[in-house]
Amino acid sequence: MTRRPVKRSLTLSGHRTSVTLEEEFWQAFRAIAAERAQPVNRLAAEIDAERGPDLGLASAIRLYVLRHYRRAAAR
Repeated sequence: MTRRPVKRSLTLSGHRTSVTLEEEFWQAFRAIAAERAQPVNRLAAEIDAERGPDLGLASAIRLYVLRHYRRAAAR
């Protein structure tokens, strides 16, 4: 069963923004932040700073999560 994406607010460099992701991506994103012992907002700010101008923040987070778990699976 597919669930609707969930919109949540994040603070990036002092500015509020909202990001819409599927719940599974939110859970994975929070887990990665916890592994890195950093707040979700800080990890989101790092991803935001590294993404190109043609890539939305939600897509950048999804790709970050995907790459993280692909690297973990390759070990």
